[in-house]
Amino acid sequence: MRNTAFLGTGFLLLILQAQAHRILGHVPIAGITPSLVLPLIVFTGVHEYSVARGAALAFVLGYVLDLFAGAPVGLFTFVSVAIFVLARAAGVRLAAQTLLTQLALAFVFALVQGVMVVVLLAIFRDAKTMYPVRALLPLILPQALATALVSPLVFRLAERLHQATLGIPRPEATGR
Repeated sequence: MRNTAFLGTGFLLLILQAQAHRILGHVPIAGITPSLVLPLIVFTGVHEYSVARGAALAFVLGYVLDLFAGAPVGLFTFVSVAIFVLARAAGVRLAAQTLLTQLALAFVFALVQGVMVVVLLAIFRDAKTMYPVRALLPLILPQALATALVSPLVFRLAERLHQATLGIPRPEATGR
């Protein structure tokens, strides 16, 4: 049940992120659209969720983000799973409890995500298409700041989902 709730919330956040791009596209700051799914992936990484389930959730959300963004298939899929694993390795569960640390975590992981995307695009593109990759560099910082600003809302939503699904028995616990 918890995985379904997080997956549904991730889909909803992806739809909101797509609409935020349309709304914030008129703001004169390039790259201001936040990544709404990234804080959800970081939340699952810093909390004690199964690595297989968390990686699967990050994989599906990354794949759908690839489809929504029109990115090369596998780019955000790989980056999302890598962000989950990095957040899991960071193991800062208690640090993700306060507003300041949520902002910091989201900002750092958004920077890491942006750099990973640019590096992967640079590696897998030929020399003729390097200009668009270099044009992405100035977008990393505004996107990381915007993601950090909305991350407390996503963390709060994820925490509510976590609390709501604690009392629901899992199928393996019922003996079926």
